[in-house]
Amino acid sequence: MPSTSANHAPPGGTGVVAVLAFAGIVVSLMQTLMIPLVPRLPELLDASAANTAWAITATLLASAVATPTVGRLGDMYGKRRMLLTSLALLVTGSAVVALSHSLVPVIVGRLLQGLSAGVIPLGISIMRDVLPAERLGSATALMSASLGVGGALGLPAAAFLAERTDWHVLFWVAAGFGALAAVLVLVLVPESAVRTGGRFDLLGAIGLSIVLVCLLLAISKGADWGWTSPTTSGLLGAAVVVLLLWGAWELRTRRPLVNLRTSARHQVLLTNLASAVFGFAMFAMSLVVPQLVQLPEVTGYGLGGTMLTVGLVMAPSGLVMMAMSPVSARISATRGPKTTLMVGAVVVAAGYGLGTVLMSSTWHLVLLSTIIGAGIGLSYGAMPALIMAAVPVSETAAANSLNTLMRAIGTSVSSAVAGALLAQLTTTAGGQSYPSQGGFQLIMGIGAGAALAALVLAAFLPKHRRPTAEPTPPTPAPQPTGR
Repeated sequence: MPSTSANHAPPGGTGVVAVLAFAGIVVSLMQTLMIPLVPRLPELLDASAANTAWAITATLLASAVATPTVGRLGDMYGKRRMLLTSLALLVTGSAVVALSHSLVPVIVGRLLQGLSAGVIPLGISIMRDVLPAERLGSATALMSASLGVGGALGLPAAAFLAERTDWHVLFWVAAGFGALAAVLVLVLVPESAVRTGGRFDLLGAIGLSIVLVCLLLAISKGADWGWTSPTTSGLLGAAVVVLLLWGAWELRTRRPLVNLRTSARHQVLLTNLASAVFGFAMFAMSLVVPQLVQLPEVTGYGLGGTMLTVGLVMAPSGLVMMAMSPVSARISATRGPKTTLMVGAVVVAAGYGLGTVLMSSTWHLVLLSTIIGAGIGLSYGAMPALIMAAVPVSETAAANSLNTLMRAIGTSVSSAVAGALLAQLTTTAGGQSYPSQGGFQLIMGIGAGAALAALVLAAFLPKHRRPTAEPTPPTPAPQPTGR
């Protein structure tokens, strides 16, 4: 049964928006929390670099598997309930890592942290169900942007703590933030009464999980294993075969994990494709800027900075993403989210274009990351509006989760492509080999091209009314649970 607290949502929903955005930022911190520790992990955990890399890969795989599954469970059994479950997994995983001194428990903890990735699409879906129409656009834009905000703002904080305290403190802080977010959700966020009911598509969840694990393992480990190795080729082949079988099952089953007919709608399909391309473009900045800051000055283009410097250089982009959320909502309200997405794509492309010629000083990198952050803030604010305008209320969480998953796939492909290019395009300085300046410029150019590809995709979206025009009553009528 829906929680009775749904009848006590604050009229303007300010507390709900703030709490959900905070929860989204806390979850997105998990992306960057481990980055300052990566070079030290073999020593800290007494393991090889190849094995400690699983502390990063585990979170990627778990978040990919959890996002669509948790979204569907939220539609069926309550979005607030699944939001709290996700935060509990985050707190548990953070505590496990904080208590660990060897590799295996660290990987287990990072897996649990990754399972919390559904918080952002669940938060967007709760907003659709409980907020008044006039607040929905700006609220969902802020929630969507929190994916980038947490990552950008978390990096300098994580680097600062990693340099000045025991590394376990990072994860105790993460556990504390997760616990605070859970308490705030319990106190201030109402449960939506919108439920789809029915049985959970367990076979569909298993099939999609196999596809995602095979695909993302091949993408993330392909450079280490060899792109033509039997392992990589086998994983990619398995992903294709299982995907076809999964698609056939989803089209036949009565209540699928992912409604492929809804996902194939013109607006939903193009928005998801644009999300994947934007995920690619967004992560290109996250790969290039840290390396340029930390490469030694002897290369002629490296700045010789620390990880803390990296965080400070990228932090303004997170603040700009947050600041652009109301701007994104305003443009969407007056001109439609299609226009917002297109404007964001142009801004991101301009930032990367600038980056191909300006990368020789700290202020250059701050400028280009800020411009790119502004474009991402605009675009990420428009995507949930486009999705929610094209799907039934009962499928909101599942549809938003799929959109978030597409972004994650884009970032994984970006990481693989950039890593492969930088490994091939090298130069020698001071007797050592480093990624060349031309390689970084090429990645910037690819990022600009990806943003322009998103612009083309957005141009084919249908003209659309105001994203908040669809009724979003604060207390929708309960649906049968189907139990």
